[in-house]
This record gives sequence, structure tokens and C-alpha cells, in this order.
Amino acid sequence: MDMQTTPAPLVADHRRRLILFFFLMTAMFMATLDNQIVSTALPTIVGEFGHLERFGWIGSAYLLALSASMPVYGKLGDLFGRKYVMMAAIAIFTVGSAVCGLAISMNTLIAARVLQGFGGGGILVSIFAVNADLFEPRERARYQSYSSLVLMASGAIGPVLGGTMSDLFGWRSIFLVNVPIGFIVLAGLAVMLPYRKPARKPKIDYAGALLLAMTTTSIVLAADGTELFGSLLSPQCLGIIAFGALSALAWVFVERRAPEPIVPMTLFRNPTFALLLIISVTSGAVAIGMVNYFALFLQTTTGLSPSMAGLLFILLTGGIVCGSLSAGRLISAKGRYKPFAIASAACSTVAFSTLAFVHAGTPIAVIGALMLLHGIGIGLAQQVPVIGVQNAAASRDVGAATGAVTLSRMGGASIAISIYGAIIAAKLGGPGLSIAGVPDVKELTPKMMAALPDATREAVANAYAGAFSPLFLTAAAFCCAGLFTAISLKNVQLPSATKKRESTAAAEAAE
Repeated sequence: MDMQTTPAPLVADHRRRLILFFFLMTAMFMATLDNQIVSTALPTIVGEFGHLERFGWIGSAYLLALSASMPVYGKLGDLFGRKYVMMAAIAIFTVGSAVCGLAISMNTLIAARVLQGFGGGGILVSIFAVNADLFEPRERARYQSYSSLVLMASGAIGPVLGGTMSDLFGWRSIFLVNVPIGFIVLAGLAVMLPYRKPARKPKIDYAGALLLAMTTTSIVLAADGTELFGSLLSPQCLGIIAFGALSALAWVFVERRAPEPIVPMTLFRNPTFALLLIISVTSGAVAIGMVNYFALFLQTTTGLSPSMAGLLFILLTGGIVCGSLSAGRLISAKGRYKPFAIASAACSTVAFSTLAFVHAGTPIAVIGALMLLHGIGIGLAQQVPVIGVQNAAASRDVGAATGAVTLSRMGGASIAISIYGAIIAAKLGGPGLSIAGVPDVKELTPKMMAALPDATREAVANAYAGAFSPLFLTAAAFCCAGLFTAISLKNVQLPSATKKRESTAAAEAAE
């Protein structure tokens, strides 16, 4: 069944729910911002610590720990109650931020980023699960759209904020600013969020948690194979892929027999759950995975400065805002989410298919319009996978289902980033590419490009446009996969508050 009996909202007072929601969004902004804010500060960090060959791990270590811990936190919330699990995640993230800000070497910073990631993964999963406790299914759709806005806003302003804070206060400030914010959020949740004790005795699936962590770690490492090992086909990368496949098979074997599995296999009996996971993967691939490549595309093919390229991102963010708010309200009113999944994938498919044929001289207005269309597409279905699986799963498994969706989105982003990077590297690093006066096209910064002669700059722009064409076609293929999956969804009707209360009363009477 797609409609499940769920408990009454955790907090009855609407004003208190809004204040709690504000604390939750602050925690989410803090956790998601930290993956983006560090990007513009990386050159400064490397300048202080050296070890240029390890700087990629500052980002990868965070993503790795984030992805590996997500499903575990979802299950822990189901078993122990979401309040203390979420507070533990925020505390771990805050401590990790403090250690990052006080790091004395590159290795210390990377280790601290792992600690941050373990906290950040718990924050992202627990927030959606707590939202499910706070709001009715239809009302939840509207608030999940606000969550999606915070998620995308952090990605849009992170690089700008990181660069500004690094210039004004030093790179350590981008981590240390999380410490007072973390304490404020912890205090707010401790006082205002009620504790709902789960009705079952906890039985921790340690083997399942370890095997899932090994599987997700292998996926992230393999996705970064080009950067870490030089090639996706290197012996090290192939070994990691084989290890990940074995871990995944062992995980399925263990989960089928565990009394309290991390991700219950019964969830996959509902085809809606599996389809929504696929949609979440494709969404991560084109929404999260494409952000940095859009920035690179704008600065290399249009000649825009970093600040002007950043301004063009307002169209992308604006589209996300319009799409997300509209979808949230309409899903809340009508109770149907399938049409928005279809419309989302269709918009992004058209946008990327058209971008694949954009050349270096294409007017900025055309590129901006396509970014706006893609933004609307992202926004329309941003909250669909979370709402869908929370409705499809039994109330006892909401945390585990939410964790699985969040993990699949991050996994889709990680894999796509690797594929996009491999395409760009192959096209720009080929032996046939030679531009007079440019020793290595890939090492050009926007400032260096602006100083090139017009003819050379045009040649570089055309080279990048040629590299981005297959990249955008690949993104369009991800969108097509999402579109066909969305069409396959059942047209589920979310329960209204009245119907849900009636079904809950009937269930209680039957007991």
C-alpha cells in the first residue's frame, strides 16, 4: 500500500512548529553550506599548508563521511527517537568545525572534515525525518519545498561567502563561524523539540551499518577515481569497484536476516520506493552535480568574470525558487506528486539537450533562459522523492527511507561529477588540442583568459564549448532516465489531514 497510518504531529502548536522549523533550516544551511563554502578558500589553505596533491581530499573527505553515515542516522532515529540522534549529529558537526578552524596541518584538516561529514550526514537525514514528525503529509510538501530552497541557496551563495570571509577574516573563519550557530541550534532543539520514544526496543544492525558504509565509501572513491588514481580503469579503482560490489551483495544478505535492518528490504517490495530512489539519483546528478560545471562553462565559453557568472546563477536559483514553491503549494493542495516529477525531468531534458548545441558566441540571454528552465525543473521535483518515500514507507521506517533517498541523491551527484570531470579532461587533454600561446588549457584561470589576445581567447572558448557539448548530452541522458522513471510512477494521492486522522482512529480501534 502507498498510504500508511502515521502518528499525530509531534507538536500541536503551529507557532512552536515554525520556530522549530527555523532551527532545523539553520542546521541544514550550516551542513550544506560547508560543502560549498570551502571551494573558494582552497587556494589559500593550500598556500598555508602546502600538499597540493591532497587538496581534493578536503572536499572528498567531507562527502565520503556524509554519504557513508546518512542511512545509519536514519535508522538510529527510527530506533532511538529523532531528537537526541539529531542533537548528537549537530554536536559532532560543531566539534568537527572547531577542529577544522584550529587545524595545524593538511592531514589534521582532512581528518576534521571527516568528523564534520559524520555530523553533516546525520543533520541532513534527521531534518527530513523530523519534518515528517512535525507536519501532516500534505502540509509537509510545502515545508519540504522550503527545505529544498535552503539546500539550493547554500549551494548558490557558498562559494561567494567563502571567498569573502576568507579575504576579510582568514580561511579559518569559514569553519569557526559554525561553532556559535551550532550551540544556538542545539539549545533551541533541546528546549523546544519534544522527545517521542519509539515503541520498540532498539536492536542495532552493526554488520549492516558497516557493510553499507563500505559500499557507499567504495562508490564515492570509485567516482573520484580519475582524480585520485589517474583513471577509472586503473587497478586501484577497479579493485575498489570489485570491493564495493562484494560489500553490496553481503549487505543485501545481512539485511534480509537482520531483525532491525538499516534499510529494510521490505521497502523495496513497494515499486514506488525503488522508482523514487532512481529519480533521486538522477536529480542529484543534474542538480547538485552540475553546479560547479555551470560556473566553469560560463567563465570559459562566455568570457564572464567570476562575479558576473555568479550573478547569472540568480536565474538558476530563481527558477528553483519558483518551481519549488509552486510545486510545494500545489502538492499540498492536490495531493499528487507524479505530475511534478514528470514536468521536472522534461524541463531539464529540454534545457540540457539545447545547451549541448550552444557555441562560444551564443548570446548570454539564451544561456540564461536555459539555466532558468533547468532551475524550474529542479524546483518542481526537489521534494518529490522525500515526500513519496515517506508516504510509501511505514511510520516505523520513515527515517530509514529518508536516509536512503538522501544517500541516493548524494551518490548520484558524486558519480555524475566524476563522469563530467572525465569528459572535460578527455576533451581538453587530447593530443589534437593545441592553441598557440596556451601551454595547458586546463590551467587557465578566468583572469588569465581575460588577458589573452582576442583570437586566442576565442579559440579557448571554442575548445571548452566543444568539451561541454558531450557533457550536456550526458546530463540530458540522466534527465531522460529520470523522465521515464517518473512516467512509471503510480499516481498516488497523498492522504489529507482528515483522512489520516480517520485512518489512525480506525487502526487504534482495531487494536
